[in-house]
Amino acid sequence: MKITQIRNATIILEICQGRILIDPMLARKSTLPKLRYYRSQERNPLVELPKAFEKLQSSIEYAMITHCQKGHFDHLDRAGIRWLLDNKIQTFCTPHDAAYLNKKGIHTNILIEKCSPFFDGTIEQVPAKHASGWLSPLMEHGTGYFIKLPKEPSLYLMGDTILTDEIRAFICANQPDYIIAPTGKAQFDLGAPILLDEADILELASISNGKIIANHMDALDHCRIKRADLAELISTHNLIAKFLIPKDGETITLPI
Repeated sequence: MKITQIRNATIILEICQGRILIDPMLARKSTLPKLRYYRSQERNPLVELPKAFEKLQSSIEYAMITHCQKGHFDHLDRAGIRWLLDNKIQTFCTPHDAAYLNKKGIHTNILIEKCSPFFDGTIEQVPAKHASGWLSPLMEHGTGYFIKLPKEPSLYLMGDTILTDEIRAFICANQPDYIIAPTGKAQFDLGAPILLDEADILELASISNGKIIANHMDALDHCRIKRADLAELISTHNLIAKFLIPKDGETITLPI
């Protein structure tokens, strides 16, 4: 199993059955709206796609969406939709998102129920919570995915979420070998963080026996934790061995 960090939440998962593009935000730099209005002078995304995407895109056979409604262009933007359509990509999604994707012309959906077959293994939904407090009813919460395949490490893709009791219980019960975690501490001008904050990150490390792969950083204007900030945080708490912080375009191999 390999993971290539593309940008923000967009990654390529490589398994023996093929390459899967997850949450495609493929717009060019500065062509999407700001997510902070009062203290941000930059449009999103803040960086261009890495050259690694150009090299790998022709070999991508599938896509997977964690959530895409209520304005979540950072998980599926217009450029991502065009790319999926132009390349006739089979797309894994939840039943909740299938009708929305169908309206966009993406009809090759492979539905992921609460627990579904996934090639010769399984994929399980793990509910995500993309906010707390008064923001919660306004957000599209989506899902995480827990992937188990023969002769591969188990992988938990958290999606966009804060740390919840349900997620804590899931991790303690299943102990994924790898967790792809949204460590960017996204936060609008008002309201609490809508992704893992520093306390969540440290607690996640304390309850997980596996490695944590950090993403959702350095690409959107409302993400408050950068890669350098995360590196300092985990160094201060002697957790460097627990985390992988791939750069955009970097491919990492995940041994069992």
